Amino acid sequence: MTKHLRVLHPHKNIYAYYDGRVPGYRFMEQENWVDNGALSLGIASYAIVDGNEALVYDTHCSNDYARAIREHLTSIGVTKFTVLLSHWHLDHVAGTEVFKDCTIIANQKTADHLAKHKSAIEDGTDHGLPAINPLIMPAQTFSKSMNFKLGALDLQFLEFNIHSDDATVVWMAEQGILLAGDTMEDTVTYVGEPEHLNTHLADLDHIWALSPTHILPNHGHADVIAKGGYGKTLIRATQQYIRMLKRMIAEPELRDQDLRHIIAGPLEAGWVNYFELYEAVHKSNVEMVLKAKLN
Repeated sequence: MTKHLRVLHPHKNIYAYYDGRVPGYRFMEQENWVDNGALSLGIASYAIVDGNEALVYDTHCSNDYARAIREHLTSIGVTKFTVLLSHWHLDHVAGTEVFKDCTIIANQKTADHLAKHKSAIEDGTDHGLPAINPLIMPAQTFSKSMNFKLGALDLQFLEFNIHSDDATVVWMAEQGILLAGDTMEDTVTYVGEPEHLNTHLADLDHIWALSPTHILPNHGHADVIAKGGYGKTLIRATQQYIRMLKRMIAEPELRDQDLRHIIAGPLEAGWVNYFELYEAVHKSNVEMVLKAKLN
């Protein structure tokens, strides 16, 4: 099931484990969240490595993927693993069983969401098949921020409300690198909590203030990730798209425009890249925003 997995090496201490955007390939024949929400759009989990230590940022879509990540890291000399979950959504926590003997860290909101939905996640009724059973819960939690020492590297875990109310990013201040989870995507963000869009915009400003030079999202273009990631302008592209969604409440003529038109500026500037399957994401986003009747 991991035959299309690519191990990318965007920075000296960082590996990306990327799969998806493979024409004709499906994880399962029947409807499932792995194909629909992860592999179809392309997904990466990351590892930051220093010496024999690794921080695994998300455990990917299944135990097979998580096992491949662990085997690769072991092959380059890693013996001590710590896992950090970017948020509670299934494509980020599906491989926790492979790391059950390691410390798994999450912010408190992520831990709370996982606890609330644990039974449904394990029996496959939360977002459908495949079930994640067992789901290994975080053993260590934090709120707002946490400093973490990985070998000689200083990392900071920062909590935001972007995409989901429990987002955790990894900020490597000395290197200017941000591991962004699902707070930003290429082509556009996936809106699951439209009632929080104003908070999303404000928290994206907080990330802008960090002034990252390289942004590594979990959903993006493999070639861009392999070359070091996205520039700071991915933040502004995400904000511009969110503002366009908000405008659709009062400007119905925007609702039926295709995604290329809605994000024409960021596309022309090269801040993001067009990927056709994000048209369905955009359609879902519009429906979510209109249903929420935002101001």
